[in-house]
Amino acid sequence: MSRLPVIVGFGGISPAGRSAMHYGYRRLIFDQLSRAEQLQTLQNLAVLTGLLRHEGHHWVHGDGHVVEVSTFLAGHQQQLLNHTLIRKLENNLFDPARLPMHAPLTLESMPGDTPLRFALSARKLPAVLPAGWQVLHNDGKVCHVQVNGTLDVMVKDSFASPVNTAGQLPSGFAPESLYPARSHPRGLQMTLYAASDALFSLGLDWELIQSKVAPDQISVYAGSSLNQLDYDGYGGLLKARLLGKKITSKQLPLGFGEMPADFINAYMLGSVGNTGTNLGACASFHYNLNQAINDIRRGTHRVAIVGASEAPITPDIIEAFANMGALADDHGLLQLDAHLGRTSADHQRACRPFGNNIGFTLAESAQFFVLFDDELAMELGATLHGAVNDVFINADGYKKSIAGPGIGNYLTMAKAAAATQAVLGAQSLQQRTFVQAHGTGTPQNRTTESAIFSDVARHFGISNWPVTAMKSYLGHSIACAGGDQLAMTLGVWKHGVIPGILTTQQLADDVRKDHLDFLLQHREVDPLLLDAALLNSKGFGGNNATASILSPTVTTRMLAKKHGAAAIKQWQQRNEAVQAKTAAYEQRTLREQIAPLYRYDHDVKDGSKDLRFSDGKLHLRGYAQAVDLDLQNPYKDMV
Repeated sequence: MSRLPVIVGFGGISPAGRSAMHYGYRRLIFDQLSRAEQLQTLQNLAVLTGLLRHEGHHWVHGDGHVVEVSTFLAGHQQQLLNHTLIRKLENNLFDPARLPMHAPLTLESMPGDTPLRFALSARKLPAVLPAGWQVLHNDGKVCHVQVNGTLDVMVKDSFASPVNTAGQLPSGFAPESLYPARSHPRGLQMTLYAASDALFSLGLDWELIQSKVAPDQISVYAGSSLNQLDYDGYGGLLKARLLGKKITSKQLPLGFGEMPADFINAYMLGSVGNTGTNLGACASFHYNLNQAINDIRRGTHRVAIVGASEAPITPDIIEAFANMGALADDHGLLQLDAHLGRTSADHQRACRPFGNNIGFTLAESAQFFVLFDDELAMELGATLHGAVNDVFINADGYKKSIAGPGIGNYLTMAKAAAATQAVLGAQSLQQRTFVQAHGTGTPQNRTTESAIFSDVARHFGISNWPVTAMKSYLGHSIACAGGDQLAMTLGVWKHGVIPGILTTQQLADDVRKDHLDFLLQHREVDPLLLDAALLNSKGFGGNNATASILSPTVTTRMLAKKHGAAAIKQWQQRNEAVQAKTAAYEQRTLREQIAPLYRYDHDVKDGSKDLRFSDGKLHLRGYAQAVDLDLQNPYKDMV
């Protein structure tokens, strides 16, 4: 019997804030919310960033002063909004006006002077003396050196970044302060927080879930496309010695691209199931989502945690993308807005998908989703946020430029539309779906992606396909871009508003518009009449992927047909307790900063003591169910 991969929990941290309970999504449509919802969203942000906390019977400002919460939120509303989403680079990560560098210089003595002489610590004397060096004195503490000729040196210097905008996590949010970070790279700090947010949102204890499934029926797929490139990861590994420092024991292992999945297994879940990451540049989240749904549909796994964490806002990565001409820099933004007479770049409107634009905006984000097979979701009363119909992945074929787009995305979009139509019918595809564009904000993307959408829409008889693009708010989080799309799509089905591309005031002349409806303003919709969304992703190297996501209403209808009305009623009764626990978690997020799950050196298993074989099964201490070793031969017709 078919198994539907159902989304039962999600969480994360992005430039919009916390993802669970749709708070990040609410930030995108803030002006569409009721005043009560606005204040709740502001309160969640204020607590998340340490600006506000609840102590005893009082609300306290970050500086310790007692405040009245509604008055405080009203007074700090603009501050909280301005320090989210895409904005000017802040100094909490580095100073973009003074990026460190070394300037190579050649020193020589002035004409008529004696040769260059200097003193240095004896322990700093190079093991191999450079050409022309002569040690005049060495008492074991201080060396006197004479240089005959010239001396090449590297002098500390700095330069200003031409790119000064990014999608940064909300100002004040510091994941490393919430648990013993122990020199973890930022991407792994974000992983622990985001995955914890997803697990807390479930309304189900992890121990209960583990008791219902075999330990090898849980899979975790998560990673980082760019690996961990800050100083605590590969960034430090590659330049420590050049900075006169030592490489640490952690920089290499913690830099691996699959380390987000490893951290979840080792320090959160204690999982022994399937694990890893499938990297596909900007389509990496979709690649991992595909792994997860294949596990569930085959029946080999009943639970899958899928996500990505990317922390690419470092001087090196920004400079690399800028030198490719890929990023929106200050000079280009000023040129775009020359007709407005601006004297400074409009950083909040740096990313303008499908409008006149100059490049994408880099962002940091971590998003995680918990998937169950439909039977487990029904049994546990899990909340149904939607379901994953299918994910399609195709390469571009032969390419001239490795970064240039090709034909692969035509295949993924067409197959995702066909799969949606196969499940829901032609009328539903034509009238009750919308598209989450990759929408990077580059000239090349706006022409190629709009052409793909237009051609696919025409083929399937779609006359006015709604298209939006989340990167206009959040920026491009590379591996996590698809996770950003999915989190915001789930919010549409909860609140009934498709966020518009507000940074784009007018479509560019070279954008294909036939059969398409680019949403440049928020669009109110009836969630019950919006059956599915197509999430599109295009990555460097020809990595294309498109996901077909089904609404909660469609998901519930499908489960009712499979399991029957009586089973649905029982699920609804169980879900009441689940919803209550989720609501309790939400109340915590409105009152206190939430520490992530982090179980370092917790219940470590020993192979000789903690497992045993019996009756064709492998039993592990601490797991209610055993691993079945009675495997069937899949090649019966060949042996």
